[in-house]
Amino acid sequence: MTLNDLPEIQIIRNARSRRLRLRVEHQQIKMTVPVSCSKQQIQNFLQQAEPWLLKTWKIQQEQVQSIDQTLPAQLQLFNQAQALQVCYQSQKNNFVFDSEKLQLSISDRNPEAYLKAFVIAYAKEQLPGYLVQIAQETGLSFNVCHIRQPKTRWGSCSAKHDIMLNSALVLFPQEIVRYVSVHELAHTHHFDHSSRFWQLVAQHDANFQQHRQYLKDTFLPYWWNC
Repeated sequence: MTLNDLPEIQIIRNARSRRLRLRVEHQQIKMTVPVSCSKQQIQNFLQQAEPWLLKTWKIQQEQVQSIDQTLPAQLQLFNQAQALQVCYQSQKNNFVFDSEKLQLSISDRNPEAYLKAFVIAYAKEQLPGYLVQIAQETGLSFNVCHIRQPKTRWGSCSAKHDIMLNSALVLFPQEIVRYVSVHELAHTHHFDHSSRFWQLVAQHDANFQQHRQYLKDTFLPYWWNC
């Protein structure tokens, strides 16, 4: 395998970047570079990083291929003590959720899509209120909360303090959802990833480094990307 066998590397020029940095994700490779960086500098960096890049990409793809390709019989959500029992059957509605019995029925017409549709609907119902709760706990305020499905980000914060959270977060443990919420709320005070930003995150999540690594190491279920 050579660099030519890899997907096209997405080059991101960032005014705040002081060095070149590679990031291998599940289906893509990103390279963040300073605005003034030349094409030759980028090429030289890639040549030096080639052994690491090829090894890391191979490991990532092996992990992706090892993901369970079966539909779940249970679904654990971030704010539920017990897992939902999931069944797939012929029915009119795409999904039906019984919150008292913690039972979820999914139409077998297109179960992967309808299971994802339920998760998105649940996230839109639950995550904004959860973000309000964390904002009150930390004393960090925000404007509005949007729930979306970006492919490469767990959250974001705009200059107007509008926060976006990825709907897939509801599939993670609550401490992970809390970390992402704290992370984005901290951006309302520090619109960068400076030492002051991480100090503020640490004030409200002492284990943020472990939580951050958990997000990097954990793959979403196959049906999320169908």
